[in-house]
Amino acid sequence: MKFNFTKGLYNWTVLGLLAAVLVLLNFIGSMLYFKLDMTKDQRYSLANSTVNYLSDKKNFENRISIQIYLDGNMPSELKNFQNALKDKLKDFKRIAGTRIEFLFTDPNVGTEDEINALRAQLYDRGKGILPLEILYLKDGTQSQMLLFPGALLSYSVNGITKEGVVQFLPGTQPGRPYALEQMSEMIENALNNLEYNLLSAMRRLTQTSKPTIAFLQGHGELNPAETMRARALISPYYQIKDVALNDSIAALKDVDGLIIADPQIPFSQKDLYLIDQFVMRGGKLLCFMNTLALNEDTLNATGMTHTTRKNLLLDRLLFDYGIKIKENYVLDANCAPKIVPFAETAFLPWFYHMLATPSLHPMTRNVDPISLKYANEIEFVQLPKAQLTPILTSSSNSIPSGLQPLVNLALPLNYGKNPKLVDNPEDPINKLCVAGLSEGFYQSHFKNRIVAEFANSKDANYLEESQKETKILVVGNGSFIRNSYDSILDPQKINSYLYRPIAINELKVDAELAQRRIPIIFGNQELFQNMVDYMMGDNSVLDIRSRQIDIKEIDKEKVKSSSLFYKSMNMMLPLLLILALAFVMNWIRQRRYTR
Repeated sequence: MKFNFTKGLYNWTVLGLLAAVLVLLNFIGSMLYFKLDMTKDQRYSLANSTVNYLSDKKNFENRISIQIYLDGNMPSELKNFQNALKDKLKDFKRIAGTRIEFLFTDPNVGTEDEINALRAQLYDRGKGILPLEILYLKDGTQSQMLLFPGALLSYSVNGITKEGVVQFLPGTQPGRPYALEQMSEMIENALNNLEYNLLSAMRRLTQTSKPTIAFLQGHGELNPAETMRARALISPYYQIKDVALNDSIAALKDVDGLIIADPQIPFSQKDLYLIDQFVMRGGKLLCFMNTLALNEDTLNATGMTHTTRKNLLLDRLLFDYGIKIKENYVLDANCAPKIVPFAETAFLPWFYHMLATPSLHPMTRNVDPISLKYANEIEFVQLPKAQLTPILTSSSNSIPSGLQPLVNLALPLNYGKNPKLVDNPEDPINKLCVAGLSEGFYQSHFKNRIVAEFANSKDANYLEESQKETKILVVGNGSFIRNSYDSILDPQKINSYLYRPIAINELKVDAELAQRRIPIIFGNQELFQNMVDYMMGDNSVLDIRSRQIDIKEIDKEKVKSSSLFYKSMNMMLPLLLILALAFVMNWIRQRRYTR
């Protein structure tokens, strides 16, 4: 057979050109970044607010170093989570450039002394990274692993280094490990909150100033111990303080947002004046309140109780801002059960403990049902320069009670197992508002009737109308952010006590129902955070917190039943392909060289 030099040179030339093109395309690809996210929930894309935060050098100019202690030989479920975390950090770095650096470290590598020293450092530094102990099957045997699923962040400004901690997965108590197969929901939640947790940790590190939010005191409002959980949620981003008006014009001078939580004592005209002028100056007002009072101990003891009007007068002020709180309760068939005192195993659908329905407003997206006990109905009063928006409503199977109703435990028994409170329980017209938002400009409640004590004061600076656009949010439920608490003796002070919330997080679950293992998860905690962020103008985290990534669980029974088929296919298909390729090559060879 004679070798054709020209044809051989041509083939080698074409092969060389193809190789050069591939090298060139690979080089260009390494210089350019392009990603097409085809997932329905856009799980591989950053939220717009994240992109805006990372790209703006005003937010942070210096480098943020992130040390992640989640590396090494791990089960596939955690390996997938680690890969998702790496991809997220790569996206962060792609936008922020050299202002972000990250490193994954295996905390289980090194000598025993080195490992123990690192573990002590991780747990003790700052708030600490809580260890996660898991049990999993490896090669048919049960194995145990200790992880530190978190990161340490550091940021230096003017020679001062600030440190922060982010916990990606919850820790475990010593000697009480999690079984890996029980962690699917936990990992899903961690993936949903991954971007938010990273960005939140960075914001805490780089924040140079904090707006001030005040909790009003002096009218029987929830005390600081009863709002400890709520305060802890927002304190990383806002300066928190308590304020009593005390007839002082300057009481709310340096306050950006005012929270009034469950007042019990009527407001004086002077107090209303100070709040009104706070709003006229552009202050943000959040009210969690009821217009009615009832004694639940009497209800549980006797089976019924009367309600009384609180007459707080604050509702008159809110009326001028477009929000009317009615003197009734909303009864909703979509509700939590109540444990009946006279029969421990019996539960009643307690219409007065509604699971409120979030609206389509950004602050309520992807939030769990909201727990509202004895919620008042809210109506809107149209104003020329204000936008009014329902934030929470009842379900379509709900009704308002009469004014100042008699509350009776026997009420649910009248409706049977599938209660229909209205003729058409599917009609959305039956939905009743229980939380409303008013945004815009307002006239003063005291226009043409200014409080005499302040009328002639040179420091009053009375405003008849809003100076700038502001926001008022009202929830017809005073206990919305309340937590129970206990006390311990302060070891540092004699005859002094430290207060702490009870172990059960009542912003997430009902304590009584949780003890009976009734799994109802509430979204009060997340919604409160969203409310504060929205009201204070920091909407950068709302679209992150409201994102939902759904992880489809693998059907293990189906995998088990189909495993033999797929194993056989994995073995046979390559062999069949090789045989087919050999047959084709032999056929081509015979056609080419047979005369």
